[in-house]
This record gives sequence, C-alpha cells and structure tokens, in this order.
Amino acid sequence: MPMTAADLSVPAAELLIVGHYDKPPGYATRRPTGSPSWLLMWTEAGEGLVEQGGTSFAVGAGDLAVLASGVTQHYRVRAGAQRWRFWWVHFQPRPGWTAWLAAYAEGDGCHRVAGVPPSVHGRIGQALQRALQDARWTPGLTPPTEALGEARVPALAVGGPARELVLGAVEEVLVLAAASARPEGRRTGEEGDARVRRALAIIEAEPGAPHSVASLARAVALSPSRFAHLFAEVTGRTPMRVVRRARAVHAASLLEVTDLDVGQVALACGFVSPFHFSRAFGREFGMPPRDYRARVRERGPAQTSTGPPLRQ
Repeated sequence: MPMTAADLSVPAAELLIVGHYDKPPGYATRRPTGSPSWLLMWTEAGEGLVEQGGTSFAVGAGDLAVLASGVTQHYRVRAGAQRWRFWWVHFQPRPGWTAWLAAYAEGDGCHRVAGVPPSVHGRIGQALQRALQDARWTPGLTPPTEALGEARVPALAVGGPARELVLGAVEEVLVLAAASARPEGRRTGEEGDARVRRALAIIEAEPGAPHSVASLARAVALSPSRFAHLFAEVTGRTPMRVVRRARAVHAASLLEVTDLDVGQVALACGFVSPFHFSRAFGREFGMPPRDYRARVRERGPAQTSTGPPLRQ
C-alpha cells in the first residue's frame, strides 16, 4: 500500500520522498484529484504509460517525466511491456525549475524530456541514488545500510539539511536532462546544427583551451573541411573567429575581477603572447587590455563582460 501524508505526519503538499521501483505488468497508480506534490519519474528500463489530465504519453529508458500537482494522474506499466524500472521523487519545485521544463511541456501540467542522451544516464542515476541516501542523512550519523544497497526502500526527507541535499540532487537531474535532450517540437535544421551547437558549447566552456578547427571537428565527429563549412553556414562566422571572440570576452572578465597582469590574463585565455592578446582584445573592445582595466576601475564596467556587439 502506498505511503500517505497521514501515515508520515507530514502535510501532503510538503512531501519529499525518493523511491525506486521495478514493477511487473499490472502495476498502476491512479490519483483522481492529482498529487498535492510534483512528481518526477526517470525510466531506467522497460516502458510506462503516463496520463495526466487530457495528456497521455509513453516513457522508456532515458525518458524523464515531470508531473505538476493538482491534475488527475494515472500511470502504469505499458501494455505489452515486461517491466517498468524507474526512479520517482515527490517534491515541490524551487523557483526557476519550471522555466527549464517549459520547452518540454505536453499540456495539463506534465512534461516529458524524451531521449536524454546515454552519456548522461549514469550521472542521473547516481544523483538519484545519492538523493535516496541523503534523504536519510543526519549530521554525524551513517545512513541505514538499506539506503546503500539494492533494496532501495523509499525514503522521506524531513530534516532541513536532508531536504536541501535531496532537492540539490533533483535539481541536478532536471538540469542534466533538460540541457542535454532536444524538445521534439523544436526544429533546429539538419543534424549538423546539433554538432555546431556542441562545438559552441565546447568553446564557451573553456575558451582558453588550445582549440583549432581540427580539434573542434574531431570533437563533433566531422572532417575539418565539413565542420568549417557547416559552422560558417550556421553561425555566419568561422570557428576561429568565434574562438577569438570567446577568449576576448573571457579576458575582459578576468581584467574586471582579478589582479592578474596582462601577460597572465593572455596565458589564461589561450593567447600565444601578450602582444597577440592586446591586438585581438583591441579588435573586440576598441581599446587595449590595460586601458579597459583602467576604465573599469575608474568608472565601473562600461559594458557587461559579453562586450560590445561582435565586429565582423
């Protein structure tokens, strides 16, 4: 029999419970008035069928379903499936979480993040396993052994530290899934667009790395010539033009908030020499690095660290 708020002496809307199920055909849960809390379900194997209000969709391995509170729910093992193995969390979302899920809305307060890439499945599973442990966490005490084993008994997070740790893990799952999947209704052109986006993300994450057309092409499994052509077609700029811009923006941030000298900033941002750095920075910001720093310190930042409009 499922746990209830009355059983736990906790207001239903404030429940924060983590659990893991591996259910056979015939398993089903129905809530005619909906759940007082939000519900997250991450499918590891098998298939489920989720209905909320007037919306219905199937979920399989690598799919995340997030259901808002207060709407009729009915979810079960999908007909013909041999099992449905999934993590679940009842929670209340933090401010801002719904914005991440907006692109994946299916209607009636439900969201389906379908086809999360296999490369992040392990990390999502680890976050949920950690949430199960952290739900039982008390400072100075070791979690019960069943939290660490395969039993995966559902756990209720009551204490403040435990709740915050579990919500942190839920936040990690939502960010990983929403950021790595692609909403089915969002068209981005040919498959190459995804590779260009991947290259842009690589550049943004570490602008000071020794990027080249060849290294970026390898990272997205394209030949250098194909990658350079596709990148320019999609962005209107060459790959190295974008790299230089990203390095200059990164340098501007370091000049604003650190005491590194110009040579150290140049090295940290991937420029081969202070002279090369000064020329590249001047092309982007209209002044040498030392003048930029002096202006920032004298008057405050004249522009954000994203800099002025890109100069073609």
